[in-house]
Amino acid sequence: MSTRLPGAKYKRVFDRGRSVKGRLLVAWRFSSPDADQQAGVVVSKKSFHEAVDRNRAKRLMREAFRLLVKEGALPEKTEWVFVGRAALGGKRCADVMREMRGLAERSSVLSTRKEKGAN
Repeated sequence: MSTRLPGAKYKRVFDRGRSVKGRLLVAWRFSSPDADQQAGVVVSKKSFHEAVDRNRAKRLMREAFRLLVKEGALPEKTEWVFVGRAALGGKRCADVMREMRGLAERSSVLSTRKEKGAN
């Protein structure tokens, strides 16, 4: 199974998901029983003027996500959209993995707090 999120599902993640902001990127998370463990990446021209830099940032985020899925560090039945920030430029894959792992933990804590508050 591919870890890439199809383009048609981006809107669903943005509309129904929750966001968590980090230093290097913003993570949008949508969990549901029918969701796959996939991620999409977004990098703007405003943050990265050169196409080479945008493509490198997208490759970094995809590879970091792939490695985290392989480790089992991310929750299953969750779709993600990662939006790269300007601080992502010049970082290594290990830095991006650390950031994604932290954002996943923070988003899990936030979602469990929200569920507990709703009861």
